[in-house]
Amino acid sequence: MSIDPEEEGAGPAYKQVAARLRALILSGELVPADRLPSEAELSILFKVSRSTTREALRLLSSENLIVTSRGPTGGSFVAHPEPGHIQDFLQLNLGLLAAGSPVTVHALFEARELLETPAAGMAATRRTPEQLEKLRACVRPAGGDDDPAQLFEMNRAFHVQLLEAADNVVLTTLAQPVFGVIRGRFGRNDADEAFWGRVVHDHEEILAAIEAGDADRAQAEMRRHIAHLETAYSGMEQHLAGGPPGD
Repeated sequence: MSIDPEEEGAGPAYKQVAARLRALILSGELVPADRLPSEAELSILFKVSRSTTREALRLLSSENLIVTSRGPTGGSFVAHPEPGHIQDFLQLNLGLLAAGSPVTVHALFEARELLETPAAGMAATRRTPEQLEKLRACVRPAGGDDDPAQLFEMNRAFHVQLLEAADNVVLTTLAQPVFGVIRGRFGRNDADEAFWGRVVHDHEEILAAIEAGDADRAQAEMRRHIAHLETAYSGMEQHLAGGPPGD
């Protein structure tokens, strides 16, 4: 493996080393389960101290790109990608972006529309009987007396199960962090009874389309549902900010 040292002045040395190793992993030159050179070997290759190399490896480990083990057969190895790790990383950074810049409710729900509308259509044609049963279990019959915590969880579970039924791990991985940011931005008690009634109705319509295997209808119902959610969450945000309630 040929690794050239980074130019001086391009940031802390340990970040330079981490960036070069990260690039090799992301390019596929290093693949999951590949063993990295030892700390001593990396130090020679990059012409840095052992402590600098160690910090670089710690950084890559914190990003879940490598795993390190001890013992005679130990060392640092390229990690097998886990969707959960990717989702956590994306949600953390998306949350920081939302906290530090004007990420609007519209922007969040626009992203959801782009991800979940096609997912609904895919779920209509790909869902298994088991997945369909899980979706049914996430829809509360109208007129129930569930508390906000239960309703909030069922709402989340419906969308998660729908993404699972779409059978596309990329869609699931990208959508979950957006869910997480919205969930952190609004409390489960912020919505009123009318909101949950609308959610139940929308979910029933989406479910009916998926049960019928009607991809076009499933997409149309999901698009309508997300528009309803955006309107409601925009109103909640204005209320929490002390402004006039949304329409």
